[in-house]
Amino acid sequence: MTAPSSDPTPELDERFSEPDATARPWPEVLAVIEAAEISWISTVRPDGRPHVTPLPVFWLDGALHFCTGPEEQKARNLAADPRCAITTGTDRFRSGTDVVVEGTVARVTDTDLLRRLATMWREELDWEFDVVPGEGFADPGSDGAHLAHVFAVRPQKVLAFGKGQPYSQTRYRFA
Repeated sequence: MTAPSSDPTPELDERFSEPDATARPWPEVLAVIEAAEISWISTVRPDGRPHVTPLPVFWLDGALHFCTGPEEQKARNLAADPRCAITTGTDRFRSGTDVVVEGTVARVTDTDLLRRLATMWREELDWEFDVVPGEGFADPGSDGAHLAHVFAVRPQKVLAFGKGQPYSQTRYRFA
């Protein structure tokens, strides 16, 4: 997995941090993102109601990637409004780091990138996908049936919440 070409600058939000807290370094936050087996995506339905669902994501080339069927609720929501938040971390109150990535999705249709991502899904999750050039993923041997669109979320803002010893909130802005 590849880190972005330049790391964002961390900004400690002292309003929500203990006095002895320091900004979390970006490599530490990126490690939380990369180690997550599951994340949560938050999208908004066209009528304004929120939609949140778990899914695996992969960090590659400075973006988070996920796939979903074009008829699934999150895909329909993103077609109407491409903004989303992806969240990961722990369910602990006094330890760990929670991360929220805010950004806008873009469909991934580049065949080489789709192949690299399909390899990640296979190696990390034992999920086998055929790459449908210019389209996305499909179930093996389905000749493109059961298509899954692949999306990339380039972070616009990331928040990292350090929990315990000391509590902290760090913001990262991306160009």
